[in-house]
Amino acid sequence: MAVFTQVSKTEAAALLSRLNLGQLTDMEGCSGGIENTNYFVSTLQDGQPRHHVLTLFERLTFEQLPFYLHLMKHLAGKGIPVPDPAADARGEILHKLKGKPAAVVNRLKGRSELAPQPDHCAQVGAMLARMHLAGQDYPRSQPNLRGLDWWNETVPVVLPHLAPEQASLLQSELAYQNHVAASASHEALPRGPVHADLFRDNVMFDQGRLSGFFDFYFAGVDSFAFDLAVCLNDWCIDHVTGRQDDEKTRAMRQAYESVRPLTAAERELMPAMLRAGALRFWISRLWDWHLPREASMLQPHDPAHFERVLRARLERL
Repeated sequence: MAVFTQVSKTEAAALLSRLNLGQLTDMEGCSGGIENTNYFVSTLQDGQPRHHVLTLFERLTFEQLPFYLHLMKHLAGKGIPVPDPAADARGEILHKLKGKPAAVVNRLKGRSELAPQPDHCAQVGAMLARMHLAGQDYPRSQPNLRGLDWWNETVPVVLPHLAPEQASLLQSELAYQNHVAASASHEALPRGPVHADLFRDNVMFDQGRLSGFFDFYFAGVDSFAFDLAVCLNDWCIDHVTGRQDDEKTRAMRQAYESVRPLTAAERELMPAMLRAGALRFWISRLWDWHLPREASMLQPHDPAHFERVLRARLERL
């Protein structure tokens, strides 16, 4: 989250009023993340304080956004703890502010656990499996917009900024992932709506218990194994070396499989999916680092981290 578009309290208050969310009492820009403009907003409704997140979408379009917003509605209706987009009097959950697409969702309770223990990893694994099952009958479809096609488009753009050894690794891994994607085993992977960005800062815990998944704006239809791999690459590694933490990995995978057992194809391709997850975020961080956009409070992430994760995954082969 960041602030690319400045929104006044008067403008925010008018939108909140249209959504019948009460009177604006406080508003604060969010500094985390790099994709959208986000504000924490507080209101007073029927004498009770309420807390929300106001998002203006800087890259996603009015045509793309219904997939994400209605997916959250769908999952919330299935009992998955996710933000629930607020509707106006006509039932619309996609709004416009400052000429840009906008949404307001309830702010989840708790805080992110940035130093997770195996129990946190297990809770995430079990809830991720529940989310995958809950999304299987979601009727809308949209590809993962940061999937293989985007990798193929973006790698040539970032290559000039890399040292020769880095460029060689990036190109060879991309070639490998194109090969995997063309295989029969990859075609057999179970697919459906996935979060695709379920890092530690996109999960809330309240008094030690998982209280919500949020920031679904990289979601899309992709393989469930890839979604699990993205989680394993953030929750279950040593964040200095990028190497796998075996205890946390076992905790997450066992909890996931207690809800949704992996298929033979998923087990076969999990090492490849772990490499794919590392590659995806190395590419996107290289892009954000070397080709940044102007934004108040923007804090791009160091791409070297996911280079280390990818190298660590390759070491285990």
